[in-house]
Amino acid sequence: MNAANTANTYKNQQIMTASPEELTLMLYNGAIRFVAESILSLEQGDIEKSSNANQRAQDIVREFMCTLDMQYEISQGYFKLYDYIEYRLVQANIKKDKNQLAEAKSLLTELRDTWVQAMKLARTQRAAAR
Repeated sequence: MNAANTANTYKNQQIMTASPEELTLMLYNGAIRFVAESILSLEQGDIEKSSNANQRAQDIVREFMCTLDMQYEISQGYFKLYDYIEYRLVQANIKKDKNQLAEAKSLLTELRDTWVQAMKLARTQRAAAR
């Protein structure tokens, strides 16, 4: 088995054994990585690669939007935030605008960092309840 197959096998195993919380974290990290790739590709003049990475980030943001439970008020707020991020990504793709990509990346990073803190807090609370 070559190195690429080994890496893919490992990545698939990670995904298959991850908790829902860890999967959400992986999605945030993926979206951030794709936006960073889009920015870099735009700087290098590779418009097609930039657009493809941007669209992958958009797909992840849309997935977040689709999985929100809208019966909760907080979900409605998150929906608006994800909608804004998606708008920024779309506009960045149309206008080839690094500033809009940077804003989307910053917002996604803040959401990811908040998610990490929530995961730590939940872990601490579960441990204290035992």
